[in-house]
Amino acid sequence: MKEQLSWSDFAKVDLRVGTIVEVNDFPNAKRPAYRINVDFGSELGIKKSSAQITGRYTKEDLLGKQIVAVVNFPKKQIADFMSECLILGAVGLADVVLIQPETGVPNGLKIS
Repeated sequence: MKEQLSWSDFAKVDLRVGTIVEVNDFPNAKRPAYRINVDFGSELGIKKSSAQITGRYTKEDLLGKQIVAVVNFPKKQIADFMSECLILGAVGLADVVLIQPETGVPNGLKIS
């Protein structure tokens, strides 16, 4: 287990639900990945992310799928791409498994 966070530390993390609206190959990534556009609703709009999820998901599987992401990290340069959010997934298996709501919810809904 990692170091414990205070409640105020956790409260700084902005977790939101979004819908994947575009998926493209990312040939310049060091490891197989997709370039993904996620719609977080009218408040946040569409944000870009890179995700190493090619082993479990096809581009067609991902379109329209709702996911959970951190939307308030600084932008991160990944090869020739600027990632604006971090899509969350369960790691430690052969493939990453995306974290998603059980039922469809409005884009931009906060996770707490």
